[in-house]
Parts: sequence; structure tokens; C-alpha cells
Amino acid sequence: MAKGKQIKGEWADLALSGARLAVRVTPNARANLASRDGTALRITVTAPPDEGRVNDAVTALLALALGVAPSRLTLISGATSRDKVFRLD
Repeated sequence: MAKGKQIKGEWADLALSGARLAVRVTPNARANLASRDGTALRITVTAPPDEGRVNDAVTALLALALGVAPSRLTLISGATSRDKVFRLD
């Protein structure tokens, strides 16, 4: 993957209906980037951690990495935490 550029559908192998995805989030980062190290999913976003902006940015970036519509992702836990769990519908 090119540094600083997210490839659409890069994580398509994880895009299974009903899948639960645990993600570690870093807000206030230099760039929006999703990375994968084995089974750990990490997402950095430039959004500040207030008023749900991080959750919206993470949902959009995770959807891009999975190659799915953002509306298919549901945040099921971790709304105010760095550790979040999403369900793919």
C-alpha cells in the first residue's frame, strides 16, 4: 500500500456479511489511514475526538478499505473509546 493513500477494497477478504471487526483508533493523526498487522486492524484519522466526528471518519475509512458502503457498517461498541467494534450488515 502506498503511504498516505488508502486503496478501495484492500480489506475485501474481511467483508463478510455479519462479520464483527475490532478496530483500534487513533484520532488527531497526520493522515487518514487504515492498516492491518496480522489480525489487528488500526485506523488513524485526522478528526478530533468530539461530537462523533471520529466515529464518522472511521466508518467512512473502514468502508473504503472493505470496499463496501458506509451504511453497511454499524458501530456496536466503543462509541467513546479508542477500541471500537463494527458489524458488517
